[in-house]
Amino acid sequence: MVLYFTSNVVDPPATIYMGKDKFENEDLIKHGWPEDVWFHADKLSSAHVYLRLSPGQSWETIPTELLDDLAQLCKANSIEGNKKDNINIVYTPWSNLFKRGDMAPGQVTYKNPKLVKRVHVTERQNAIVNRLNKTKKITYPDLYQMRMERDKEEKRERTMAANKQKADERRAAEEYKLIKDETSLSKMFANLAAERKNKGAEKSKPTSNNIFGDSSDDEDDVSGRRNQEIDDFF
Repeated sequence: MVLYFTSNVVDPPATIYMGKDKFENEDLIKHGWPEDVWFHADKLSSAHVYLRLSPGQSWETIPTELLDDLAQLCKANSIEGNKKDNINIVYTPWSNLFKRGDMAPGQVTYKNPKLVKRVHVTERQNAIVNRLNKTKKITYPDLYQMRMERDKEEKRERTMAANKQKADERRAAEEYKLIKDETSLSKMFANLAAERKNKGAEKSKPTSNNIFGDSSDDEDDVSGRRNQEIDDFF
């Protein structure tokens, strides 16, 4: 049996859950999600309370109001801690929990103690506890199956993201090739135009340095006619 709660102090509302006893806590430890954060009364017996982070959220930046809800729920579900003031609640990512084979049911330690934070609770706040208890739902989920479905969905999303990235890269490569081809064509046409312009300029150049623009052949014809006229005169 798993108890689910909803905290409305944040938007979107946060999902909180915990096991009924130490044996159910074992299943929660075993089948937790990477986005889960574990809460427990420090150095006291208490329920294992979990916060399921929403996409994009970080366990290191949990809003203060939400931390207060989780700490109060943890304190209220600790036989000894509920009777005391000024207790600490520890919390860490689910992935930082470590279960040794020689540990008793429900007992757990940390892989990295540096990834553990604390919340100080001065006293029980009944308004918070009562508000959360009004949202309580008792369920009997298949935790293993839920984790498998979660992992399957994550894999599907990763595959879609990878395919999208490949498609974007392929489209970018095609656009680059098109731009490169268009640039090459533009250069080719520019070179052809330049060649035609140069050829046209060469054809229009005069074939002699005669300031009147006459060719050397014309000069020879004129000289021949003048010589003939002289012969006729004599």
